[in-house]
Amino acid sequence: MAKRHAIDSLEDIAGTDSPASKKSRSDNHPGFQNGGLPSRTMVQEGLETSERIEEQGAPGDFNDIDSDEEQIDTRVYRQEAPIEGYDDLYLDTIDRHVLDFDFEKLCSVTLSNINVYACLVCGRYYQGRGPKSHAYFHALDVDHHVYINMQTQKIYVLPEGYEVKNKSLEDIKFVSDPRYTKQEVMALDRAPKEAWALNGKQYTPGFVGMNNIKDNDYFNVVIQALSHVPPLRNYFMLEDFSSKPELAKRLSILVRKIWNPRAFKAHVSPHELLQEVSLRSNKKFALTQQADPVDFLSWFLNNLHVALGGSKTKPGSSIIQQIFQGKLKIESQAITAKADAGDRLRFEEAAEVKADVSRFLFLTLDLPAAPLFQDELERNIIPQVPLTSILSKYDGLKAQEQLNHRRRYRLLHPLPPYLLFHIKRFSQNKFVSERNPTIVTFDARNLNMGPL
Repeated sequence: MAKRHAIDSLEDIAGTDSPASKKSRSDNHPGFQNGGLPSRTMVQEGLETSERIEEQGAPGDFNDIDSDEEQIDTRVYRQEAPIEGYDDLYLDTIDRHVLDFDFEKLCSVTLSNINVYACLVCGRYYQGRGPKSHAYFHALDVDHHVYINMQTQKIYVLPEGYEVKNKSLEDIKFVSDPRYTKQEVMALDRAPKEAWALNGKQYTPGFVGMNNIKDNDYFNVVIQALSHVPPLRNYFMLEDFSSKPELAKRLSILVRKIWNPRAFKAHVSPHELLQEVSLRSNKKFALTQQADPVDFLSWFLNNLHVALGGSKTKPGSSIIQQIFQGKLKIESQAITAKADAGDRLRFEEAAEVKADVSRFLFLTLDLPAAPLFQDELERNIIPQVPLTSILSKYDGLKAQEQLNHRRRYRLLHPLPPYLLFHIKRFSQNKFVSERNPTIVTFDARNLNMGPL
């Protein structure tokens, strides 16, 4: 069946109206034609208008909903200062009894040590104070509003974001980062000064307890000893260590807290310094396992010397060596064993005596062997020996035989300002470690080093 040809061509009817039964209401819009369809001219004008709106950034544009987060942050209102008459708002919520600034400054959520703030209501650490920070969320979630920056010691109120400048908060700043004048440091040894903690407990600055977190008592005794060496103590209390390595910086903070006369608690925790020591020593010295105090002392003094800019080859290049380093002359003579004609063993001394000069930071003292027998009452005898007796090891006269050598030790003058002694009590045999209970007696004020 063939198709029927069109009566009129499409070109002839292009300008006629639509045969629709109802015409659209476009009387007021001359640009509409053909039953309500916009003309080409009107469409072009609409496109040009929309382009101008996009270029000018029309307000209320729906694209703002999907804009970047940075554009949203700029709309957050942050106060520069508290409202007049409300500068002490939220300060009554601060709880000084829960504040403990001895722990490492890490965010309790992200474990980051960058830009850390401490909540002065609950004592926890959080990172940042911006609208998307954990401190900001903490302020909104639990209604804790006062925070201190652990680096700048500035105090802020969140979520408002303004800084609080109130003299009643100076004690918190001092406990967080104690600072002393030269006159205050020089007066520490003149007369003991009594102080009181928040709980009313009396304590003496410099003679406070250090927390034994787990097995770090070996660490505590070394730090307590070093913090009572006046030149070293004064150096770490007065100098600025902001540009020094973390080891020196954290030791400075701990020493200043040990001598703090305005502390909230009558004890301090070495946790922050212990974490740095554990990291630097590859966990050789940690808070979870015991260690030999003399091993830690040797490691700590040498690493502290390097952290303070000391040289490994130039003596006296840091305050550590200036205070503790001395010189020791060691004379050694070889001993050889030979058999004579009668097949008897004879020991002969070598004719040559070698002499070396060595530097030391501390001296090891040997104790006499403990008695094997009990007294008449069948009790073990605990012997006593004076310090001057075991110091005779370094008079240069008495020789000690070690393996196949005979050695003599002689202290060279001038002696260092402070001598560190290590009394060797433990000896290791094939089975167990034995402890020598000998008591060492000495006069703390009249130790005569002249014979040495």
